[in-house]
Amino acid sequence: MGECLTGVQQPVASDPAKPILELVDNPGDELRRAILEPLAQFNSALRGPPGAGPLCIAIRGEDGSHAGGLWGGTFYDCLAIELLVVPEALRGQGLGRAMLERAEQEARARGCIGAWLDTFSFQARGFYEKLGYGLAGTIADHPIGGARYFLMKRWDR
Repeated sequence: MGECLTGVQQPVASDPAKPILELVDNPGDELRRAILEPLAQFNSALRGPPGAGPLCIAIRGEDGSHAGGLWGGTFYDCLAIELLVVPEALRGQGLGRAMLERAEQEARARGCIGAWLDTFSFQARGFYEKLGYGLAGTIADHPIGGARYFLMKRWDR
């Protein structure tokens, strides 16, 4: 609290060294970079440069429009698959397998020794297991009544 002059509380000037936590409803890329940069510097100081780079394989229609694909990246020595989707009308043609194999091939060329991803119980765990991915961890009851699975595959062994 501030000094009391003539019976009125005066606010204390904010301390510029004191951090303020702010919930940001619509954060943008600039804020993400501001959060990522000190973490990347810390990691690089301990482990060296991560050799990070995006990896995207898109499904493109004859008309040039994009309809699904694989989105991820290589980071240190692993491929991290964030998104993989084949639109329902295109399923059963081997596109998912082809995208995953192509991403793994590119990751190997970048020096990666394995890959990881996550999927929900209502998604494609069996698909990934057929392609050599094994269970690395589970979050039970996420979402409630289901599960979230973390899968990995090593090709250096």
